[in-house]
Amino acid sequence: MKYVSVEEMISIEKAADAQGHTYQAMMEIAGKGLAEVIQEKYNHLPGKRVTALVGSGNNGGDALVALDYLLSWGWQTSALLFRNRPPQDELIKRVEERGIRILNCSEYPQSKGTIQSEISAAEILLDGVLGTGVKLPIREPLSSLLNTVQAQITDSGIKPVVIAVDCPSGMDCDTGEVDQTCLPANLTVTMAAVKQGLLRFPAVNYVGDLRMVEIGLPPGLSEVENISREVIESDWVMDILPERSLDAHKGSFGTVLVIAGSENYPGAAILAAQSAYRIGAGLVTLAVPETIYHGVIGAIPEATWLVLHDQDGAIASSAAEQINKSLKRPTACLIGPGLGIHKSTGEFLGKVLQFKALPPLVLDADGLRLIADMKNWSKNIPSGSVLTPHPGEMSFLTGLSVDEIEVDRIGIAETYARKWNQILVLKGAHTVIADPGGPSKILASANPALARAGTGDVLAGIITGLIAQGVAPFEAAAGGAWIHAKAGSIAEMKIGNPAAVLAGDVSMAIGYALSG
Repeated sequence: MKYVSVEEMISIEKAADAQGHTYQAMMEIAGKGLAEVIQEKYNHLPGKRVTALVGSGNNGGDALVALDYLLSWGWQTSALLFRNRPPQDELIKRVEERGIRILNCSEYPQSKGTIQSEISAAEILLDGVLGTGVKLPIREPLSSLLNTVQAQITDSGIKPVVIAVDCPSGMDCDTGEVDQTCLPANLTVTMAAVKQGLLRFPAVNYVGDLRMVEIGLPPGLSEVENISREVIESDWVMDILPERSLDAHKGSFGTVLVIAGSENYPGAAILAAQSAYRIGAGLVTLAVPETIYHGVIGAIPEATWLVLHDQDGAIASSAAEQINKSLKRPTACLIGPGLGIHKSTGEFLGKVLQFKALPPLVLDADGLRLIADMKNWSKNIPSGSVLTPHPGEMSFLTGLSVDEIEVDRIGIAETYARKWNQILVLKGAHTVIADPGGPSKILASANPALARAGTGDVLAGIITGLIAQGVAPFEAAAGGAWIHAKAGSIAEMKIGNPAAVLAGDVSMAIGYALSG
């Protein structure tokens, strides 16, 4: 799914129209797709009653088209006009001829009672009032109309399912800002591409589940092809996963070297190694300081071990040569989970990064904090490595404040991926994966179940395990982020509440996530 600004979406539609795929044709395909989503997800509803809130724009037209299809599939349909449609509107004529009830509710307070009674009877409420071009704040009488809708939904004994057409009404689809009248949706069905505001806060809190339907764009449209930002889709992730042939052996799926752990953070090494195994790596070698080796060896019997020299409970500088002698076999290397920031470990890492035989590299957690203290660090790590900072670690690496980073997550990630010539995974709500010479992928997921110590170690292990199996680093980073988020959702479902999900639960759920 392409990830676009409002201006980019307008250009796409204009280009399609210029090639003969008219706005009316786009609306017909979009409306039918919207109706198909409703039929697929909600055909079980006993009354099959759907009411559309219709504005004057294209998303109001999409809603009217959807009503026509739903009527033909046995739904009871009605439309409340919150804004007057254009004179001689063919869509209004079409649905009237089909017998769909259309009630003019554009005047307030005269329409208040009608709105209340229609919403109280609806099982599904289609929000097609305002589209992507809205400018905030919402003015009267529309603000009062939308407030009446919100109040009636809140007061309803059985609340209708609210489905936003393209975006919830009252949202800025570029910035993610919302008006106080914005209608929270259970499901947003967006058209042709994901508008960037849908994945920005506070708008995210109003979007609900997100689906996309096509509008029949002509193939090869340059205005589409030139969009370099995409939302990760499950089918894409399943396609990049390595095949597992019947005659495979452990060597077929690569070897991961995990350099991790310290006296204060032994569990991080285990979580990363377990996750590399669960994503399919054939062999995982854990390189840990001697001080924790005996305490963690029983936690993951499948691993092989490299016991490193330690100093004060952390990896010693002298352990670098042990790593150098062990670089022939690994097909991917993860450095960072639970390392701590001891001076000796920083010296160790500086030496390791100079080795010419390093396999593809993932740097995470304390590994990132340690390189941030190194002069010209971005020139001293192999290009095309994968860096996985959360906003706090990104702040250490860039000197920017966390607030500056969060305001423009995608732009910041892309800028520094190019500057450092590294693949950058900027973690957090809607993780961004930026390639220094190519596209960016955005993860449409914000899950508090993953807001727990250790889940980043799980993600790092997943990414490294995929790279070890031969998945290209950018695809491994983006696919790994999606699998990690999916595993978090599955863990939440199994545990019962996001507050109770532990990082180990997420790792355990990786296998379920791999089923798609």
